[in-house]
Amino acid sequence: MGFVPNTKDDQKAMLKKIGVEKFQDLLSEIPPELLFEGDLELPQPMSEMEVMAHLRDLANKNENCEDNICFLGGGAYDHFIPAAVKHIVSRPEFYTAYTPYQPEVSQGTLQAIYEYQTMICELTGMDVANDSVYDGGSALAEAMLLACGYTRRKEILVSAAVNPNYLEIIKTYSVGRDIAVKVIDWVDGATDLNKLADSLSENTAAVIVQHPNFFGYLEDVDEISELTHKHGALFVTSNDPISLAILKPPSEYGTDIVTGEGQSLGNPLNFGGPYLGIFAATKALLRKIPGRIVGRTLDRQGKDGFVLTLQTREQHIRREKATSNICSNEALNALAATVYMALMGKNGLRKVAELCLQKSHHLAGKISELDGFEQKFKRPFFKEFVIASEHPVEDVLAGARERKIFAGIHLAKFDDLLKDSFLCTVTEKRTRKEMDKLIHILGELF
Repeated sequence: MGFVPNTKDDQKAMLKKIGVEKFQDLLSEIPPELLFEGDLELPQPMSEMEVMAHLRDLANKNENCEDNICFLGGGAYDHFIPAAVKHIVSRPEFYTAYTPYQPEVSQGTLQAIYEYQTMICELTGMDVANDSVYDGGSALAEAMLLACGYTRRKEILVSAAVNPNYLEIIKTYSVGRDIAVKVIDWVDGATDLNKLADSLSENTAAVIVQHPNFFGYLEDVDEISELTHKHGALFVTSNDPISLAILKPPSEYGTDIVTGEGQSLGNPLNFGGPYLGIFAATKALLRKIPGRIVGRTLDRQGKDGFVLTLQTREQHIRREKATSNICSNEALNALAATVYMALMGKNGLRKVAELCLQKSHHLAGKISELDGFEQKFKRPFFKEFVIASEHPVEDVLAGARERKIFAGIHLAKFDDLLKDSFLCTVTEKRTRKEMDKLIHILGELF
C-alpha cells in the first residue's frame, strides 16, 4: 500500500539491526496472559470511496442545530456567528500557527492575542487577561489553584449553582493538592447566602460563584463579594461574556479573578469542543496568572512590537516556580473571539445581549401560561431559565425532539431536587416563529 512507509524488506532490516528475528520477540517482556491470541473481529477492508460513504452514514446519525431548533444551553450556546469569522480564522497564517515563541516571525499571531487580551479586559473591567486556557471549567479550576497559592490557604467554597461539569473539574484539580472543596447549597436558584456566611473562615482561600449561574439566574454578587473579602479570601466568578455587554462588569463588584467560557464569542458548538477559557485578574495577581501574557513593546527602531511578556508554565521556568502546567493556549479559538468582538463592536454585542434577555423572558412567560408548566424560580435571569413540569420531563423533551426541537436539558442528571425541571436557553438566533412552535408543541403534547 502506498501509505505504508516501509516495505517488508525494510522491516526485516530494522528487526535485524535491533537484534530480533520477528516483531513478536519485542513483546517477550509482557506476561503471556496479557497478550491477545486469536483473530480480531474486524470488518472486511473497504476502498477509500466505501470508507467515505460509511463515515457519511455514521455522521448523518448525529442530530445538529442546523436541522433542529436549539434551546439548549448549560455552558454551550447556539449564537449567530458572522461569516467573516470563519473566513479570517481559516487563513493559513492563523490556522497553521502554534505557539509564538519567536516574535520576529510571529508578529501577526502575537498582535491578535494582544488584541484578544485587551478586549477581555475591556469586557470584564479587569487589569490583566492571559491569552486563554482550555475552557471555562479549567479556567475556574486554575483560578482555584491561584487563590490557594496567593493566600496560602487550603479551603475553597464553591456554589452548588456553578456548572456541574465545572464543579467536577475543580474537584479533580484539588486531588493531590490537599485542597478542601466545600460546596455551598443553592436556594431558590442561587447561592444560599446564609450558608455561605456560616462557612467562611480564616482558612478560606476563595469563594467561587457563576454569574449568571448554571440555572441562568443572577447571583447576589455584591453581597457575596463583601462577605468574601471580610475574611481575606479572593472572590472568583465565572461569567457569560455575552452577558457582560449589559450587566455590571465583575471589576465593579470586587471580583479578583474573572473566568468564563468564550465559546459564545464566535466559536461554533462543535459537539463540545474545542472551546476557549477566559481568565482575567487584578494587577496584584499578575505574576500568579497561569499560561502566558503577550505585551506590546518597541524595537530598536522605535516601532511597535509584540512579545510574550510573562510565561509562567513549567516548560519555560523551573517546575517549582511554575504557576500551572497549562501548556497550550486556545489561540485559534481566541482569534475567533477577537474577530467576533471586533465585528460586533460594543453596540453590536450589547444588542446581542439585549435580544437574548428579551427573547428569553418572552418565552419563559409564554411557557408559564401553559397548563402543567411554570418557572421554577422567581429570580432575575439573563438568557436561561428553569421550567418545572407536571408532566414527565423525559416525555416533554422527547416529544419536542421528535418534532425537530431541542427543548432543553433535563436537570435530574445533575440534581435530584430538579427531577421535574428542565433548563431552557434562548439566544438572539431564536425567532418568534421558532419560539411559537415550541410553545405550540408543549401545549399539544399533553
